[in-house]
Amino acid sequence: MANYLNKIIHKFKENIPNDMEVLKKDIENNFQSAVNAKIKKLDLVTREEFEIQEEVLKRTRQKLDQLEKQLAAVNKSK
Repeated sequence: MANYLNKIIHKFKENIPNDMEVLKKDIENNFQSAVNAKIKKLDLVTREEFEIQEEVLKRTRQKLDQLEKQLAAVNKSK
């Protein structure tokens, strides 16, 4: 996502006319600040947090599968 946003910012900077070079850095900083403020409001998780939750979900699924097999075995023996 950050790479995608950097590409957008780069395209934005490319389209600012050269005669506005003095304002270019100011505009770039303001645009970057606005983008960062919007990103913070999105309530996103980091890749690390996502991978941790993915692993927790995987282990939970494995335990559920094991319990389902045990329950089926118990029901079969009745």
